Amino acid sequence: MDGQLLNALQVRYIKLHFTISFIEDAILPVHKVSAIRGGMGEMLLRANCIRDRVCESCDFETECIVRRTMYSKFPLKPNYVTNGESIGYVLECENDQTCFPEGETLSFNLILFGRAIVYFNQYLQAFYMLGRHGIGAGHAKFIIVSIKNTCFQDILDGDNLLMKNYQVQTISSYVIHRMKMAAGSEKTLVFQTPATLKYNGEFLQKFRMDAIFNAVKRRIYMLDCFEGINNDFYHDYEVPVPDVSNQKSKHVKVCRYSSRKGKMHLYGITGFIQLKELYPETLPVLLAGELVHIGKNTSFGFGRYRIM
Repeated sequence: MDGQLLNALQVRYIKLHFTISFIEDAILPVHKVSAIRGGMGEMLLRANCIRDRVCESCDFETECIVRRTMYSKFPLKPNYVTNGESIGYVLECENDQTCFPEGETLSFNLILFGRAIVYFNQYLQAFYMLGRHGIGAGHAKFIIVSIKNTCFQDILDGDNLLMKNYQVQTISSYVIHRMKMAAGSEKTLVFQTPATLKYNGEFLQKFRMDAIFNAVKRRIYMLDCFEGINNDFYHDYEVPVPDVSNQKSKHVKVCRYSSRKGKMHLYGITGFIQLKELYPETLPVLLAGELVHIGKNTSFGFGRYRIM
């Protein structure tokens, strides 16, 4: 991994594995991240908003905890970011089960990046309150039974937090670890959640590797700006783009509900891409993309893939 890429990947992150247990029967959507994310945002607003939820005209906007956790501002703002993109966190949950009897568990991941890492207690309190309020159409209540780090060490012990196990890492450490695991023959990208990607101003109807690489570089650069890392990685860093030997894509529509905008739909494509060859200088960039997610709607879990 060369020096320019290594510097760009010094973004801090922590990945937390949550397990919740339902205390009553629950019916949840197939795509659960939108419900988890929506519930988390609502609980943050209930606990912290002291005005009328009109953020644009609020005189406390610069100090607002909800803004800092849900829509954190960039110390260095990319010139192509024109709205409040969520960059500080990613939620992951690929469990497509819809019926959960009382006592059954559900797991999901929360990844915090950069300055959002220090607001862990705000996210935790939001999930605790969401459990008391309930999730899904029937507002099924739940309790948090465990929170673990990537080494599966407990962060939650009963009612106590073990902050010694709240271990911050960097994206570069993730990439180095994955490179050691890779056997060198991996040539397939499997998209585990829908990806919403643009190329030449149009949303992709099937996968393109040049668009995927551009999306990974864009995401890394945005995280660098969020961390205050000053470089021109997005425009300057070039790697050979491998040719595609085969692919299969499927269009997906995810329905979500917003307290401000009502019913909305998110669109993307899932599937896989088989590559003719995966170059050594290309692999670290793609591995970084595994962690950070790519494209639009990453805060809803979109854009997650794995090199198989």
